[in-house]
Amino acid sequence: MESNGASHKLIFEKEGVYLHTNAKRSNQDTTIPGFIRIVERGGEPALEWSPLEEERGSAPSVFYTKKDGDGGEEETNFDPGYEPDWAVISTVKREREHPPVRETGQWGSFSLPLSELYSLRRARFSLGRNFLVITSRGGHPLPPLHFHRGGTMELLRALQRYIILAPSPMDARLFLVYPHDSGALSQSFDELHLFDESGSDLVSRFIQDPYATTFGGFSKVTNFFRGALRPQDSPLHPRSPQDSHGPLSADEEPGFELITCGAELGPRPEVTRGEPLDKWDEFLDPEGRVKDPQQIKEIIFRGGITPSLRKEVWKFLLGFYPWNSTAKEREDIVRVKTDEYFRMKVQWKSVSEEQEMRNSLLRGYRSLIERDVSRTDRHNTFFSGNDNPGLTLLNDVLMTYCMYNFDLGYVQGMSDLLSPILFVTQNEVESFWCLTGFMELVHQNFEESQEAMKQQLLQLSILLKALDPELCDYLDSQDSGSLCFCFRWLLIWFKREFSFEDILILWEVLWTRLPCPNFHLLTACSILESQRGELIGSNHDFNTILKHINELTMKLDLQSVLCGAEAIYLQLTRCKELPVKVQEVLGLCPPASSNENSPDLEPSETQPLIGQSEGGAAAATAQPGNSCETKRPPPSYP
Repeated sequence: MESNGASHKLIFEKEGVYLHTNAKRSNQDTTIPGFIRIVERGGEPALEWSPLEEERGSAPSVFYTKKDGDGGEEETNFDPGYEPDWAVISTVKREREHPPVRETGQWGSFSLPLSELYSLRRARFSLGRNFLVITSRGGHPLPPLHFHRGGTMELLRALQRYIILAPSPMDARLFLVYPHDSGALSQSFDELHLFDESGSDLVSRFIQDPYATTFGGFSKVTNFFRGALRPQDSPLHPRSPQDSHGPLSADEEPGFELITCGAELGPRPEVTRGEPLDKWDEFLDPEGRVKDPQQIKEIIFRGGITPSLRKEVWKFLLGFYPWNSTAKEREDIVRVKTDEYFRMKVQWKSVSEEQEMRNSLLRGYRSLIERDVSRTDRHNTFFSGNDNPGLTLLNDVLMTYCMYNFDLGYVQGMSDLLSPILFVTQNEVESFWCLTGFMELVHQNFEESQEAMKQQLLQLSILLKALDPELCDYLDSQDSGSLCFCFRWLLIWFKREFSFEDILILWEVLWTRLPCPNFHLLTACSILESQRGELIGSNHDFNTILKHINELTMKLDLQSVLCGAEAIYLQLTRCKELPVKVQEVLGLCPPASSNENSPDLEPSETQPLIGQSEGGAAAATAQPGNSCETKRPPPSYP
């Protein structure tokens, strides 16, 4: 499809490509129909979109240009109507000779030279249309293009005339753009480690015949790339005539089937919960040592702990007592830890009002703690009423923790972590040291940088993309792909999502660190998948998604959620071609940047301790280019 004009050559054109002016609603009033084109202007190809109403105009009115481009007048208030994740580039150049953006609304045409195209991300969800997110080399996405009548595959094939589209190793739906330039390609392949020592020869062959080399000579590429690039599934490879039987709907474009995790997940197994730990003495030897900590953790993971045993067992789970300590040694521990606690408590108790007036940090901690204590679990009889001794203990333990950890001090949410511990132990000293053990697991959640929370949300996104890319696409389309609505879940380990009694069970399950240290992320996946039909079926937008998630409080069935989380883990670990990133989140192998000799690593506590299962769950089999040096076995149960 080529046509010559006075100043440009039309290479490709497709009608029915819409801009959605409101990311939260999609109807006739919030969609603008238009054309997508590939046009050569002065010998330089560009990707252009223009609305149907502007077809009588001569040229697009908004141009995305290079950062150092000359000419043009900057327009800094261009507002696409999308949230920041979808926002277009903040600085837009308007060519002097072209008409301005139409005044009725701020939605005009755009044009992006292909030399400035960085990536394309193609996604589809069943209750919506295909859409492309196009990103420039400045790192800014253009407004997402919604293909209501299909055509994304044809567009990608047409772009291949000018550029090379390589699937990203991190997301099979994302295509990175490279010019037809051997130097750039060689560098990109070196960075991705796709080839061995014969890489230079393969790159030259790739330049001469990209299709034959891609689909014939990629035997050494990882399974992730084999899944994304195989000819029968590639969005860039036309179907053969024998495969072209029957008409295709607008949404069912030929040959496009990308599985985000790079491999088919097998069926999700059925999982049931077990009985709680209801005996203790029989697990101790004559000197009081726990004979088999692994067995204890397995039982707790399967069914929790009987309430009468929690006070004793929690002290082992949270590190107050070492698992191999004798009864006599534990008596000594209590004595030493009691002295240490009260020495720290005296430090803040002995500060006079005059001293505190000159200590803004301590004064700030006291104010925050008093405010939070007054509203923490007041429905529970242990903390209800005025002048309740439980509230005094809650306050004193948190103030003493500020003396124990000067760097962190007190952060809102820590009172939520302490109250169940104090309720179970009903002992000031024991609850303090159990809190310190809990904080060893989650203290990074409360650090000011919030880097740990960002990392956990990213890991949650990695898991969800592997499990349910369709749900991820839907959340992306509603500006919810960051999963920020899960922030509170991860910050205080679902404390406000379940009843007080359920939280006692959930936390003791998570404290076992079985079947992996990130089981709380699998728990979050289980909750999200349980709400899948409601989220997608009701066509929620960003605000209503957030509202719906918040309204789940006290409405979730813990046993169903735990069964779902465990089943998800088993399903993923049985996948033989599980991407490395997913394996890292599940603890099947150490992160690439981790230091194996780090003193913070305690394999005996972090390695899965569950034995072989009746079902014979198979460990994830090492695959070329898609495996880790060290793998942990998947969990099995007695």
